[in-house]
Order: sequence, then C-alpha cells, then structure tokens
Amino acid sequence: MKITFLGTNGWYDSYTGNTICIFVETEKFSIILDAGNGFYKADRHISEDKPTFLFLSHFHLDHIFGLHILNKFRFSPGLVICGPQGAKDILNTIINLPFSMPLNRLGFPTEILELPEDQGRLPMHVESLPLLHSSLTLGYRFHIDDKIIAYCPDTGYCENAVKLAEKADLLITECAYRTGQTSEVWPHLNPELAARIATEARAKSLALVHFDAFIYKTLEDRKRAEEAARRVFPQTVSAVDDMQISL
Repeated sequence: MKITFLGTNGWYDSYTGNTICIFVETEKFSIILDAGNGFYKADRHISEDKPTFLFLSHFHLDHIFGLHILNKFRFSPGLVICGPQGAKDILNTIINLPFSMPLNRLGFPTEILELPEDQGRLPMHVESLPLLHSSLTLGYRFHIDDKIIAYCPDTGYCENAVKLAEKADLLITECAYRTGQTSEVWPHLNPELAARIATEARAKSLALVHFDAFIYKTLEDRKRAEEAARRVFPQTVSAVDDMQISL
C-alpha cells in the first residue's frame, strides 16, 4: 500500500502546497481522500484496471475545489464519490451547470454514496464517524491489505477521532493550528492535540496534513509543528506535497 500526499494545505494554495488531497494505492482499489486543488495530480497515480473511490470528508471549498476538473480524468471502470449525508444534493448542484460540467456528461460513469447509510454498498472495509467541526464532517477508518489507515481531517479533539485511529498503522490528521491555538467556534487541531489522539489510540504512526496556509506560511513552520508533536508522539511526520509513505 502506498500513500501519496497530493495536497497538504488547508484553506488555500500557497508555495507550500496545494489544498488537501491524498491518494491511497491498494491492491484492488484506488482511494482518494478529499478533492482540494491537489486533486489535479491524481491521474499520475490512477491505475486503469482498478476502480476509484473518492471519499469527501465535508463540503468546505478547500476540500472540493478539485471537483471542477473531473472532466480531465478518465476513471476506469468509473468513479464512486462518497460523502456525508446530503452529498447527493450538494454535489449534483456544484458539479453541474453553471459551475462545472455535469456528472452525466463526463466520459466515465459516476455514483454518489452517502455515508454511513450506503456504507454496505462499498466493496471494502471502511468505517465513518462524525468529527468535531463547524459543519458535518466525517472521519474514515480503512482496513485494507491487512493495514489500517485512519483519516481525521478538519476536527477538534474528540472521542470519535480516537476511535477511528485505534491501533492504526497510519493516522492522518489535520494540523491547521499552531501550538496553543484552539477554537470552539471553528474547531481544528494543533500539533499536540493531533499527537494526543495518536497516543490515546495507540496508533503506530502519525502524518500531519491540512496546514492552514495563513498560519503555516513556510515549510519550516511545519517542521516546528512536527517537532512539537514528536514530543508527545515520536512517530510523527509533517507531510508535504508529493511525499509518499509505504505500508
């Protein structure tokens, strides 16, 4: 299994990277986590003989910017888009005229699933739980190829994040805030809170992503976040665009 970080910024693109998108290559599936502007690089990794599943955590624009270029791709044998409840209405509005090319005019079949209601229709072991954010946001736990990957984007510290990350081989969490920053109105993680989740969940490794582009202006800022997180959870890395991890 190979994980490629196509975009690691939160909020907007900057010279530090594109907005959030992660590609997971497994034996039988291509899995994409969120569709920020890093999504445009996905065709470098898509396999023509594997089905592709796109998991959207929520509908803030920095997580769905990339959907307007769906017509760039040739997903074979098709694309399944998974998201929280309301995904069908929201996506059929946004991926449609006058904003973008409609789903029914793309050069490949598409399907939208709403989780957890449609979870049983997925050909893989995946769990989803709501996280602590300003709008409904799902975190995901994948058990594939004898490995567990947990994805906890846009969230404050919460029990569901710990549950999703339990004994994960790799926990991917956001790190929008710096050390000491918190917000009850717009919950996000700082390095220590992300590391706390990994520690309590007994995860094996932690990758920090979704660095708020206004707060983390340089890659050196990310390294300082990594150092802060490592003081709590030593197996931490701050992800950068195009970095790869193999499990």
